Amino acid sequence: MARIFDFRFRKVENKNRSSLEIVRDVLSVATQRCKKTQILYDAHLNYRLLEKYLSNLLENCLLDQVDDSYYLITSKGKNFLQNYEEHIERCRKIDKDIRHVLKEKMALKNMYFNNGQKSEKDKEKSSGVDV
Repeated sequence: MARIFDFRFRKVENKNRSSLEIVRDVLSVATQRCKKTQILYDAHLNYRLLEKYLSNLLENCLLDQVDDSYYLITSKGKNFLQNYEEHIERCRKIDKDIRHVLKEKMALKNMYFNNGQKSEKDKEKSSGVDV
C-alpha cells in the first residue's frame, strides 16, 4: 500500500523535527518563566539552534524576554500553540481517513481479482513477465 501522508508525531529517535515542531517545543517549555539553559535541554536543541529560534520567536512576538535572563510565552505564542495542536488533530483525522479509503480500495481490488479470476501477479507469472 502506498504511503501518502504521515502526520504522526515523530517519537522514534534519530528523526528530524520540522521547524514548527521545534517552535512548539520551545514555546511549550516557556509556558512557565525559564532560562535559556532550561529551554536548551527541555526542547532538545543545540546552542546554535536555540539562538536561532529564540531570536525568531522574540522577533515575531511569540516569546518575551523577562528580566534579561528569563523567557516567557506571550498571548500570541499561546495562540500559536493552540492553533498548532488543532492543526495536528486535523492532520491526524485526514491521515486516518486516507488510510480508511486505501483499505477500501484494497478490498475492492481483492473483490475484483479474487472473484474466480487470476490476480495481476498470477497473470504476469503465467505470461513469464518478472514482477
